[in-house]
Amino acid sequence: MRFRRHVPAGINWRGGWEAIKRDRPRGSLLTYAGTFLGAAAVGYAVAALVFFPAPIFAANKSVPRVIGMKLDAAQAAITSAGLTTDRADDVRHPTAPPGTVVWQDPPPDVVVPQNSNVHLEVSRGPQRIPIPDVVGYDEAIARDLMEAAGLSVSIDSAQTAAAKGVVVNTRPPAGRALVPGTRVTLVVSVGAPTIRVPDLTGLTLEEARAALEQAGLTLGTYFRRTSDQKPGTVIEQRPQPGTLGAPGVAVDVILARTGGGGA
Repeated sequence: MRFRRHVPAGINWRGGWEAIKRDRPRGSLLTYAGTFLGAAAVGYAVAALVFFPAPIFAANKSVPRVIGMKLDAAQAAITSAGLTTDRADDVRHPTAPPGTVVWQDPPPDVVVPQNSNVHLEVSRGPQRIPIPDVVGYDEAIARDLMEAAGLSVSIDSAQTAAAKGVVVNTRPPAGRALVPGTRVTLVVSVGAPTIRVPDLTGLTLEEARAALEQAGLTLGTYFRRTSDQKPGTVIEQRPQPGTLGAPGVAVDVILARTGGGGA
């Protein structure tokens, strides 16, 4: 018995799918391709116009360098470049003057889409330093503490009941906040005023020096002034004779001179 094969005309078992592809209209592949590309184009357009308009069509801009500029000038430069900026942060900076831009994000010369935001940080100036409390310390230690804090030092002296060489005050007072490098004066005790200043009137400069050193004092500055007294002798002194002074206090003198002219 034979079985009849129900196969469409024009197709045999040997040809298989080759006959189907051979007999298919040639324009169908182009139609499918065109449909796919058209759908892709429509999808891209929808994404560009509706979902992501700025990144696709916005022009690229180079971020200008504004570090070191005043805030107003920096904001103007960013706006002119087609970008935006938000409220700047104030930060402490050791060297930049207040109101100067010290950081920007994105950094300079980075290419970003138009209207991108540039964040700025603006200097508030250096961190202020509170003056250390060094009252009661020896002068050398107090100086080291001040300089370690970032302040500079000058020395003044005063007659006090404190031991010689001990800091009794600072100018400005302890606790005040200063910019780094500001000068602070240490007031150092020269001791209690227990020595009576000798009378130097009529002595020569060397005789006055010897008398002061014997009393535990020192000779300070000296000037000359026209006088009818013997030239080269002391005609005036500061502090006055009989004043109590601390050990090592300097006594200034004025010496007589002949002829015209001043001190």
